[in-house]
Amino acid sequence: MIEVVDQLDALRARIVAWKRDGLRVGFVPTMGNLHAGHFSLIELARRHTDKVVASVFVNPTQFGPNEDFGCYPRTPDADAEGLQAAGCNVLWLPSVGAMYPYGADHAVQMHVPGITDTLDGASRPGHFDGVATVVTRLFNQVQADVAVFGCKDYQQLAVIRYLVRDLAFPIEIMAGDTLREADGLAMSSRNQYLSAENRAIAPTIHRLLQAMRDAWHAGMPREGIEAIADQFLRTAGFVPDYAVLRRPDLSEPMDGEGGALVALVAARLGTTRLIDNLEFDA
Repeated sequence: MIEVVDQLDALRARIVAWKRDGLRVGFVPTMGNLHAGHFSLIELARRHTDKVVASVFVNPTQFGPNEDFGCYPRTPDADAEGLQAAGCNVLWLPSVGAMYPYGADHAVQMHVPGITDTLDGASRPGHFDGVATVVTRLFNQVQADVAVFGCKDYQQLAVIRYLVRDLAFPIEIMAGDTLREADGLAMSSRNQYLSAENRAIAPTIHRLLQAMRDAWHAGMPREGIEAIADQFLRTAGFVPDYAVLRRPDLSEPMDGEGGALVALVAARLGTTRLIDNLEFDA
């Protein structure tokens, strides 16, 4: 039976007891409204640790003034049921007060330089400061050996890896593959906001990522690929924030460059902002 904890002292006591017994602790942080993609991260953590903690916390500091913090779906009972079925041992449900004792507006802030100034960082100012701030706090609260994040939010994963290395957190970061619907759409809590018409259009993003990869393999210049991808999204009914090719550290590759690359897209479809990416070897 999953244990639901909403007091930090109780959480820490449980983890101290596990570690006293020599057990390895995994951690999966989430904002809730969980789906199969989240549960696959729990299963990945279970394969590499003895006990797994998941957190559900809708973090106010990573939402912009015109974003959907107030209406972000909150489904704690369904989340707990799904986490239990996936094999999670503890659900950590902190309040805003537990996470930010002085209030979110007066909290100590984290900032990861450089990597947060591009792509989503450019279109969502302050977003990754909020992510880095809450992840730092969660790592301090949970004291896990391993933390698992999904690859769908590629830039977030890159920010967390930078943060962990720079601050020497004693925690291993593992990345879980993006789970997709049968038509290729990346699983996301925000997919439920799509109208039936837009839901039929949304898988276009995954097909575009594959086309960007194929165009690179065919020798097309990066800027040409990105320009065509942007126009393709607009023609399909999206409002793109970006459609780009990058190295894993999010720097721009030179034309014809080999090694690991990633195609990344963020675009609005109706009122819903979708993100996706595709890693490949050049």
